[in-house]
Parts: sequence; structure tokens; C-alpha cells
Amino acid sequence: MDVLTPRSLTSTALGSQRDWGWRGWQVRYTFLRAVEPRVDAPPMLLLHGFGSSLSQWQANLQPLSQHHTVYALDLLGFGASEKASAAYDVAFWVEQVHDFWRSLIHTPIIIIGHSLGAAVALAAAAKYPDMAERLVLLTLPPARQELISGKMVELALGAERMFTSPLILGPVFALVRSPRLIRAVLRGLVYHNRDFVTDELVNTFLTPILDRDAARVFYRLAKSRTRTDYSPEIRVLLPQVQRPILLLWGECDRVVPLVQGASMPDLNPQLRLVVIPDGGHCLYDECADCVNQEILTWIGQTSLDADR
Repeated sequence: MDVLTPRSLTSTALGSQRDWGWRGWQVRYTFLRAVEPRVDAPPMLLLHGFGSSLSQWQANLQPLSQHHTVYALDLLGFGASEKASAAYDVAFWVEQVHDFWRSLIHTPIIIIGHSLGAAVALAAAAKYPDMAERLVLLTLPPARQELISGKMVELALGAERMFTSPLILGPVFALVRSPRLIRAVLRGLVYHNRDFVTDELVNTFLTPILDRDAARVFYRLAKSRTRTDYSPEIRVLLPQVQRPILLLWGECDRVVPLVQGASMPDLNPQLRLVVIPDGGHCLYDECADCVNQEILTWIGQTSLDADR
């Protein structure tokens, strides 16, 4: 049964953090009440990217909560949520998101997702259309099978499976827990602006993987990401969602390059693509003011269109 624990952590820029029980596992979430609530301002639910947590939204939560109640969730296996023995994939996290919405929110929401969180948001809106009023997707990664065609899919996945044995993943996980490596990856690949990679940022990525059961989750995630059903195909999901969609993409994203999203507006006439200048993969952080303003302006515009 889904339950709420009474514990509430210190209210900060990340809001009021609490724990929620889902299928017997502990899940971390946070919420901020709207400063100036409006009847026409639906709640927002923010979903983080792979390897991250709700803490990635520290520059977005308060600006977005001026008129909207805002929630952010740690997907199971990430952040301060339990490192559970589960079969992780996008469909699994969709059920977590839907049950969270059904238990705590109950009314149609704006789902905001980044990278993996964007894939989960899109899949959730396709499966549970009554849950999502609108979608904001910050970089939408194509499914693995959309990047590799024909017989190359099984060949590539077979090669990846060879590298997911415990004998290989053990040493790899030891490297992943290195602050020096995390800093190097963030500066060399994930962030366009290296000045954003501070000790505090490194610690937000490091702390969850120091948890007792983090190695077990790392192994399960590595295995699940080699399955062709790990994530549904974007070209299949996008046409199914009959809701306004804002797609934000960092101009300088090296993790999921802009070329991957350039044709996505062709798949759904309700999708608007906005390129964020000088934004890397973590555009929500590097270009926070621009991203926040784009989201709020678009919400205002789509609300006016709906009233006409």
C-alpha cells in the first residue's frame, strides 16, 4: 500500500522533502506550495535525468512555484530513493510516477522531465493521458533501437551484454565512485560551461552512489539498458500524446546532440522545439533563467490558446 511517512526534512531551495512508500520501497520527493496560487495554474511534477536526483532542480523549483505548486521526485534507484532490487526500465518508472500522482496530486499536471525523466514523462502521458495536461521535455533521448538499425541492433546489444558481467562491472563501479572521474565527466561532456562544475555539484552526483546498495542498482541498470524494451521508441510515443509539448534542447549538448531532436516536431503538430543558446546537456542549470522563463511563457501562451 502507498503510505506517507510523517518525517519532513528542512525546507530549503529544494522545498520540503519527504518520504513516500511505494510497493514497500522508500521514495524521496519534495514539494513547494505556490507563492501566489492561481486557479488556472496546474501543479507541476519534475523528473530528473539518469544518474541524477531531484537536487538537480535547485535553480528551477522556486522560480516555477510562483503560481504553481511544484513537486519533484527521485525515481526509484536514484537520489535519496531506495536502491531497490527491481527490474528497472522506463515502463517501471512510469508506474511509479502514475502512482505518485494518483496518491498525492489527483488533478491533471504539467510534467517536466530531463533526459531519462523526459522519456518517462512522455511514456507516462501516452499511457495515462488523464494525468498530463501539458509536457515540458528538456532533451528527449531516442531509444537505443532508434539509433541503430537492422541487424546492428542485436550485434551492438550483444557486445554490450558482454561488458555487464559482475567481474567487469565491479571495477567499473569503483571508478564511477571517484570524485575525480565524476568531475572530469561533468566538465568534459555533460556541462558546456565548466565553471558550473563545483564541489557541491560533484557531491550531488557522488552521494547517492555511496549508498549501501548502490552497486547492486548499478549492475541492474547496466543490464536493463541493454534490453531493446528498456525505453519505448520516441517516434511511436510522440504521435500518441494529444497534449501541448514544449521541447527544450541545449544548443551545445554533447550527450544527446541537437540533431537528435531536430525532426521531432514533424512527429507531433502540438510540439514546439526551442533551442537554448550556449546550453549543454544540463541546460536547466547552466541556463536556468532562460529555461524557467521559456517554460512559464509557454504555459501562459498555451493557457490563452485553450481559453479561446
